[in-house]
Amino acid sequence: MGQLQSREDVATTRAGIVLRSASARKDSLINLSTRALIGAAVCLGASLCLVAQKPGTAAEHRFLVGSTHAHTQNTWSHGDQFEKNGCAGVQTYLGGRWSGQIKGSAGCALMLVMDSVQYPGPGMKVRADWEEHQGPPKKHFELAKAAGYDFYVSTDHSQDVPFHPQDGGENVAWEDTKRAAAASTDADFVALAGFEYSENDGPGGEGHINIINTAGMVNALKQGMDLPHMYRWLETAPSNSAGPVVASFNHPGLNQYNDWDYRTPGVTEKITMLEVINGNNHLHYEGFVRALDEGWKVSPVCGIDNHGTGAIARSTSRTVVLAKDKSKLSILDAMKNRRTYATLDGGLHGSYRVNGAIMGSTLDRPSHLKFDIAIDSTGTADPKNKITKVDIVKDGGTVVQTYTPETPDYTVHWSPEVRDDSSKYFFVRVWNDGGKRPASIDANAPVAWLAPVWTGR
Repeated sequence: MGQLQSREDVATTRAGIVLRSASARKDSLINLSTRALIGAAVCLGASLCLVAQKPGTAAEHRFLVGSTHAHTQNTWSHGDQFEKNGCAGVQTYLGGRWSGQIKGSAGCALMLVMDSVQYPGPGMKVRADWEEHQGPPKKHFELAKAAGYDFYVSTDHSQDVPFHPQDGGENVAWEDTKRAAAASTDADFVALAGFEYSENDGPGGEGHINIINTAGMVNALKQGMDLPHMYRWLETAPSNSAGPVVASFNHPGLNQYNDWDYRTPGVTEKITMLEVINGNNHLHYEGFVRALDEGWKVSPVCGIDNHGTGAIARSTSRTVVLAKDKSKLSILDAMKNRRTYATLDGGLHGSYRVNGAIMGSTLDRPSHLKFDIAIDSTGTADPKNKITKVDIVKDGGTVVQTYTPETPDYTVHWSPEVRDDSSKYFFVRVWNDGGKRPASIDANAPVAWLAPVWTGR
C-alpha cells in the first residue's frame, strides 16, 4: 500500500509577538521580581520571555510552547483517516499463521503486521472526507503554526508501511517528513521531524519512545530490534543536519521498559524527556517518579499524541521549553539540557533556580539548596487560573516543602531553602484553582510539573 497524496494547503502567516507586562499588561517588558537571583520579563502572545539572573552572570530564556508527539497520515495503519469501528488491535502473521494482540469485539477491523511492517486491516474503511481530519506532516505543521504553537514535532510510527523500505532503498516518507520540517521552519515557528519507536510485545522490554532529529530511523518490530539494541543505536545515531538527537519516554507505566532496565550513561544523555501529560487528558506522574528513582534524568513534557489534525487547535496542554531563541538549535538544546516542563495550561509559565543553576541542571552534591521559584499565569483573566499551591518534591515523590499563598494570585515568587545531603533530585509542581483542564483530569491534580534539578549524587 503506497502513501496517499493530499491536496496542497495554503500556508498561514502568524501575527507578531505582543509584549505586555505581568502587572499593567501594557506593550512593554518589566521585571516580575526585583529579587537578587531572578528576574522575569513576560511576553504574552505566541511566546513568553524569562530573563533569569544569578550573581555575576545574566542569561535570557524564552518560554516556547509546543507538542512533542503527533501522528500524521504516515501512521497509515490507524488514525482519523479511517472510519471508527469501536475497536483496535494488532494481528501478526508469523510462521504461516495469524496471531497477536486482539482488542475489542470479535470480527472488528484490526491492524496487521507482516514481515515487521504494519498495515491497516482489510476491514478498515477510509473516510470519504479523510483529508479534513488527517494529513501529511506539512499540513500538521501549518495548522500548529496557525494555532499559535512555537514548535511541533511529528513522530509517526516507524513500523508503518509508508516508511518502508528502511533497508536497501529510499525511505520516501521519512525523507519527505524531514524536508517538510525544514520547509515549515521560519522565524515564528519550528517544525521538527521525529519518529516513534513502538514496541508492544517485548521480549526485550515494552514501551514507546519518541526519537527526535535523527538522520535515519529504526523499526521496533524488526527481528532483533529490542530495547537494548535500540538504546545502543540511539547512543551514536547521526542527527538530521544540525542540532542534537533527543528522545522521550511516551505515556509510561510504573514498570514499563522492562522495569526501566538497560540504562547506560550514553543513552541517559539521549533520553532527556518523559511524557507526564499524554493526549491532553492522561497523566503519567507515577511513571515519571519511577524513572527518576531508577536513575533516568528526564524532564516532563506533554505530547498530544494526536492521530489527526483536529486536536492541534483543540488541545490546551503543552510542552514548554526554556530556549535562548526561537530556532531549531535552541529548542533542541533546551530539550537536551532538560529545560522543559509539562502543563495542562499552555499559558502558565514558570521556572526556578537552585543555588543559581537553572532547572534541568546537575549540581555538585550540595547539602544546602537555595531555591528561587517564579510562576506566572497573568495571560488570562480567569480566576480559576490563579496559583493556589507550589510543591518541592524529591526522591520517591516525597514532598519537601509546600507554599500556599494566603490569597491565590496569578504570580508567585517563592525562595525557600532546603538542607539535604542524601537526595538525588528535586522538582517543582504547581497547582491552580482548577482552570484549563479537561473534565477527565481531577481538579485536585497539579496543573504543571517543572524540570528536576539533580544533586550530582
